[in-house]
Amino acid sequence: MSTAKLEKEFLEFIHEMDAYREVIMLTHWDMRTYIPAKGVEQRAEVVGFLAEKLHHLETSDKMRDFIDGLKENETDDFMTKLVDECEETYNKSSKIPPAEYKEFVMLQSKAEAIWQEARQKADFTMFQDSLERIVEFNKKFANYWGFEGNIYDALLNNYEPGMTTKILDDVFPKLRNSLTELLKEITASPVKPDASILKGHFPKANQKAFTIDILNDMGYDFKAGRLDDTIHPFEITLNQSDVRITTRYDEEDFRMAVFGTIHEGGHALYEQNINPKLRRTPLASGTSMGIHESQSLFWENFISRSKTFWQRYEDLFKEYAPKSFHVIEFDDFYRAVNEVKPSFIRIEADELTYPLHIMVRYELEKGLINGEIEVKDLPALWNEKMEEYLGIRPANDRDGVLQDIHWAGGDFGYFPSYALGYMYAAQFNHAIAKDLEVEELVRQGNLKTIQSWLTSHIHQYGKTKKPLEILTDVTGEGLNPDYLVQYLTNKYKEIYQL
Repeated sequence: MSTAKLEKEFLEFIHEMDAYREVIMLTHWDMRTYIPAKGVEQRAEVVGFLAEKLHHLETSDKMRDFIDGLKENETDDFMTKLVDECEETYNKSSKIPPAEYKEFVMLQSKAEAIWQEARQKADFTMFQDSLERIVEFNKKFANYWGFEGNIYDALLNNYEPGMTTKILDDVFPKLRNSLTELLKEITASPVKPDASILKGHFPKANQKAFTIDILNDMGYDFKAGRLDDTIHPFEITLNQSDVRITTRYDEEDFRMAVFGTIHEGGHALYEQNINPKLRRTPLASGTSMGIHESQSLFWENFISRSKTFWQRYEDLFKEYAPKSFHVIEFDDFYRAVNEVKPSFIRIEADELTYPLHIMVRYELEKGLINGEIEVKDLPALWNEKMEEYLGIRPANDRDGVLQDIHWAGGDFGYFPSYALGYMYAAQFNHAIAKDLEVEELVRQGNLKTIQSWLTSHIHQYGKTKKPLEILTDVTGEGLNPDYLVQYLTNKYKEIYQL
């Protein structure tokens, strides 16, 4: 068979796989948004069936034949990278018995529903059995895949290729020490923003209208996406023409929805602006969760929490905000929006304490996978670490160990990407300032020029570049936490007059 014909058949096979993936994603979106409670059980079985079919295609003899047939004769860079990506998936997925994979996927779907109920009732014991089974599956899969250092590395590699616990255990303590020292200075400062001025009934419809205007300015394409409500905000890509985001509203505190929606919008911009040539292939997604998170945190923190952003959008904000917000002095508003105050909920955390939340989760899940701690001990250990790192202790499981959906979804190895993404974002923020007058663009409301820079340097490549390759190409260096520490130090020394 000619190479051209083999490529054609290979792409048709890839597109068949992508059709299963898209249906699975649509099902997950529905289960996290609108599915009735009684529909979860059967839907989990449907997801398991579809996932098993996709797993079979990924690990089939036909896939192996395509890889072998194209690997040695391929000269096209796109096709070479696609074959390499499929081979990596094949090698990893083929190590997991199909029946076990199906069982795990069904467990994930059911566990998310159980987690939602447990969270509502603030009762970890309702979720404990599911989580114990999820942890055991992750240990088993990690051993199937193999690892050189820590067993956790096998899981970490799923979300951040090239990253290891050795690197994290070196970088995280340095970052934590810098942030906790700055937090001590802030806590001791007699100058404190008055965040109470941001409280007040702010109708959900008005919050939504404001964030839609911002998303439009950022370049989010509503003809290729939508905005919905959920318990735990997320972005999900069905395909590049259907990239959906969700958010969560608090009518007494607009910050949750405004910053949360902009955050998810950052994820969506990444997915909507991948090179169209990669459509319907495994290369048409973000290269890693860390790089993905860098895009959402760049928009949420470096852009939308900036003084220039609120100077630009102050009038628009007041069009939607209650009259009680109209009398607030701008400097008081800006400082209040950027208040540093340790809080229980990660997605509501301020810029400074946010990475500390991630370190709590990283240390706990690494301990679970290494067999150093047991699931039943998580609530107490969680509370102890929150008190050690942030100086606060959750009063219940809802505000503590049950607040995030990721463990219910089986996503062990995922949490470090949040802190990595924050460090990446700081490095990208430093790099973009060399090419663009970012403050002036924000002042003009010209956010799409910023988005175009991100597309040119990051988004368009999808998975054709590895995460550390993108970081090095864009910034000229590897992972460097100093940029994040410097950004936070400069910003909060001004706000708190340190």
